[in-house]
Amino acid sequence: MNRVGIGYDVHQLVAGRKLILGGVEIPHPTGLDGHSDADVLLHAICDAVLGALGEPDIGNFFPNTDPRWRNAPSKVFLQEAARQVVFHGGKIINVDATLIAEAPKITPHIQAMKFNVAEALGINPSRIGIKATTNERLGFLGREEGMAAMAVASVDLPENYGQS
Repeated sequence: MNRVGIGYDVHQLVAGRKLILGGVEIPHPTGLDGHSDADVLLHAICDAVLGALGEPDIGNFFPNTDPRWRNAPSKVFLQEAARQVVFHGGKIINVDATLIAEAPKITPHIQAMKFNVAEALGINPSRIGIKATTNERLGFLGREEGMAAMAVASVDLPENYGQS
């Protein structure tokens, strides 16, 4: 049975933090604020995968009140989401994600991001779509106060998944 999940994440940009997107460190004067590395792209993908399973969001598995996850690489979260799929007898079919940011330019980093996501999920990079767009200078994203990401994941699960 094919299941689909949707994920979304947003973080504020602040001085003094590295900018990590899709597991790639990108040169930028500000970085995303958060308990972990605040990688909005990986967080959105993680929530999409967990959503396809009908599981709670990333915060349920990795609460920001737990010091173990302080500055943790978000790739760890994505790997756990993939383990949950396998544990339930499923496989990830594909992931598509969009990063929303005015700057920096994301296109030069997309292939590296796709590789990181594919590696964390244990699937071929051809099954990963990553795009970037701006918010047309509108709202807090347009004022470069933060970045957001949206993702969708398709997961194939056994027909009896979720039945007691």
